[in-house]
Amino acid sequence: MTRVVVTGGAGFIGSNIVQGLNARGIDDIIVVDDLTHGDKFRNLADLKIADYIDADDFYAVFAEGGFGKVEAVFHEGACSDTMEQDGKYMMDNNYGVSCSLFESCQERGTRLLYASSAAVYGGSSTFRETPEFERPLNVYGYSKLLFDQRMRRECGDFQRMKKQVVGFRYFNVYGPREQHKGRMASVAFHQFNQFRDQGKVKLFGEYGGYGPGEQTRDFVFVDDVVAVNLWFFDHPEKSGIFNLGSGRAQPFNDVAVAVVNTLKGGVPTAQAAVEQGLLEYIPFPDALRGKYQCFTQADLTALREAGCEHQFADVATGVGKYMKVLSSAA
Repeated sequence: MTRVVVTGGAGFIGSNIVQGLNARGIDDIIVVDDLTHGDKFRNLADLKIADYIDADDFYAVFAEGGFGKVEAVFHEGACSDTMEQDGKYMMDNNYGVSCSLFESCQERGTRLLYASSAAVYGGSSTFRETPEFERPLNVYGYSKLLFDQRMRRECGDFQRMKKQVVGFRYFNVYGPREQHKGRMASVAFHQFNQFRDQGKVKLFGEYGGYGPGEQTRDFVFVDDVVAVNLWFFDHPEKSGIFNLGSGRAQPFNDVAVAVVNTLKGGVPTAQAAVEQGLLEYIPFPDALRGKYQCFTQADLTALREAGCEHQFADVATGVGKYMKVLSSAA
């Protein structure tokens, strides 16, 4: 039986990976997380796992071989709050823990598939997995970049690895099981709740040379993120650092239109939503000035060259599916 560990397994992407593994009949899964905020248990309640281990206890026991033969670790555990200012905490949690886990995986003969982030690109306008485009704007992005740099150095560009090491640079992921994330949840999640509570959705106004709601991101549905993780799980000979986005940049206005159309219908454009009082633009917050990516778009060249041909949902399709899930649970 294949034993797998998912760190951050009660979180957004982690719990969706557990669900994806369950769909394949894999349930010998050790979930590692911190349930100080207990509501995250809801992400695990409908899933099949073998055990739950608190993050404070897991890493030392794993290093000593306390969980037996583990085929792979999906390392999703991290502080993902891009506004966190405590650099010591961020580096300990995102960099230090990841380095120790990598060393343990190498010693134990376990594959490591880990979460990096598109935040490593920060102020860049090109999103390709090479150092000249890596310009993080916050300590979160730097914590992810430093681990990627460590992996490049340790793995010799990943050509001589005996065991698979894969880093995924997640772009703007949205989808079910993110309800615990508070302000760090996706704009689609917040707009669902805004529309339900106020009858309209909100977006940032003009900023960075972009018109209201026209700041443009690579939005990727969590089902697609899981599919790519599992593709690499199926191809243990493939290692490296890869962008994981749709490869398609779309404005936030497209998200708003998808939300309103799924929940109400009959709104062909953002302008129509504004005219009907269904979309409101709010001033861009001072706290984000100079720290905000106005444009992201994953370059998928490396992913395609690795052989992964997964086709990603566009915003209308992915957000439409997501709104139906949220509506059914409301």
